[in-house]
Amino acid sequence: MDDSSKELQTMVEDLENEVAKLKEENNKTKRNLMWKVRKLEKDKVLTENEKIRLERELKSLRGEVERFRSPPLVLATITEILDDSRMTVKSSTGPSFLINYSKFLDEKLLVPGSRVGLNQQTFGVVEVLPSEKDANVTGAEIETKPDVTYDIIGALDEQIIEVKETVELPLKHPELFEKVGIDPPKGILLYGPPGTGKTLLAKAVANETNATFIKVVASEFVKKYIGEGARMVREVFELAKEKAPSIIFIDELDAVAAKRLKSSTSGDREVQRTLMQLLAELDGFESRGDIGIIGATNRPDILDPALLRPGRFDRFIEVPAPNEDGRREILKIHTKKMALDKSVDLEEIIELTEGISGADLKAICTEAGMFAIREERDHITQDDFLDAVDKIMAKEAESDFETQAGVMFG
Repeated sequence: MDDSSKELQTMVEDLENEVAKLKEENNKTKRNLMWKVRKLEKDKVLTENEKIRLERELKSLRGEVERFRSPPLVLATITEILDDSRMTVKSSTGPSFLINYSKFLDEKLLVPGSRVGLNQQTFGVVEVLPSEKDANVTGAEIETKPDVTYDIIGALDEQIIEVKETVELPLKHPELFEKVGIDPPKGILLYGPPGTGKTLLAKAVANETNATFIKVVASEFVKKYIGEGARMVREVFELAKEKAPSIIFIDELDAVAAKRLKSSTSGDREVQRTLMQLLAELDGFESRGDIGIIGATNRPDILDPALLRPGRFDRFIEVPAPNEDGRREILKIHTKKMALDKSVDLEEIIELTEGISGADLKAICTEAGMFAIREERDHITQDDFLDAVDKIMAKEAESDFETQAGVMFG
């Protein structure tokens, strides 16, 4: 083969290599373009989804803005249902109106006394509001059935018997009183130092009778505006009627039932009005039968005599601080599920805790457990109990000192 043929062959091979290289680069560029197209298509889908989401959010926000722009509703109370489409209402501003209402509203809620919201322009019923009673009875603890039983109450055997006779029997066996020919006691007053188990007694009797437990701290009846406290008292008793059988437990009764004095401020007079409403409600429950009333206080000496007369609170039950046997019983209840070391001697604890309440004994057990947890132990020793007694008794001594200092220096 001559030189010209060799050169020609070399040129052909170079061209073929160049063509192959161009094809490879072309395929690589094509793959890159396809990848970019798929990425753009994916971004397009994501963008469209984001657009749809933002449009929905914009629509929701516009609706929220429109809702805030809408005028407030006029509060009114239904006074009479005339027919299937008309009713009379009394607005909160004073006048009464004859209005039409929609058939789409729940007819069970449209009864005389129900609160409704009216459109300011058309006075059409926009919505039915919760009852004023449910809105106003704030600060009340309402339990359908408390989980407290007589078994977890120690050292109050006599008090439990008296509470059963006064509250439980009329609720569970009213026929016994009818046979004997006497009216059941209207209410009981539990009095004694703080932490001795007054609230537990009330909850236990509610549990035994399957009654709704309505607990109100009496200070909640003291309101800012004239008449508000009396109205709340009235609504608590109405709520008890609706949820009967029920037990009304009024704690710290002395907050509204202190003795009335001749010289008083406007605030004192409002508290006295609340007390008079409470007296009226107690008098009004002549034949309730399925409603029990329990009051509790640690200052029975300052209660108004009108509240203590027969016919209102008929029985007075003292709930004292536990004696030695009582402390033993209470400690057994609270240490029943505790992991105690063999060194624990409850009798020593009983001797050291003279004069303290059942709540303090429970606090001692809790503190002893916390001391054990702090030292990363899974059992409680006698030293833990002794440290807990020192801590709780020191708090009690400090509290007593502050009380005495307050009395001395006013």
